[in-house]
Amino acid sequence: MSPAEPTPARRTRLVVLAGPTAVGKGTVAAAVRDLHPDVWISVSATTRAPRPGEVDGVHYRFVSEAEFDALVEAGEMLEWAVVHGAARYGTPRGPVEEALGAGRPSMLEIDLQGARQVRATMPDALFVFLKPPSWEELVRRLVGRGTETAEQRERRLVTAREELAAEPEFDVTIVNHEVHAAAHDLVTLMMLDPSNNPNDL
Repeated sequence: MSPAEPTPARRTRLVVLAGPTAVGKGTVAAAVRDLHPDVWISVSATTRAPRPGEVDGVHYRFVSEAEFDALVEAGEMLEWAVVHGAARYGTPRGPVEEALGAGRPSMLEIDLQGARQVRATMPDALFVFLKPPSWEELVRRLVGRGTETAEQRERRLVTAREELAAEPEFDVTIVNHEVHAAAHDLVTLMMLDPSNNPNDL
């Protein structure tokens, strides 16, 4: 049996990671991908344009509005939402079901609206809230990445305040003090027996 295949003693589970904008969900997910290649991470579809350095099929599946409409109409989206009043994001259903069917440790990295939709259809998943060390640090990260205009940043900060208020809806919270530590905590959660209390970590 190869290292990428689960053993009977290694119970896997679907982890749904969400949190406010600019908290570092994508960076933490990338660290999980690099450090633990046996973990399967869903690639979301989006109608927004790629940012510098983003690769289609790796960071996101970049699609047109018409292509996104077709996926929704065919029932091929596990969840989808309009984010920040602009682009649409969604999780293709097929790859998630294939990964879970194969018994792979699996993670969705999605926004709050998407997490709520997944909870309605997959309530047995473990829902993890990624939280910034402080509001000031969240603002610093958003401004520091320099990928949005001032107007876009302000809109994202308004959204972030609303998203932070949703923390009680989640099963467990990880504070993103340091990327690799947060990634380690996520992988540990995937390997726990579902009967255990994740807050015992």
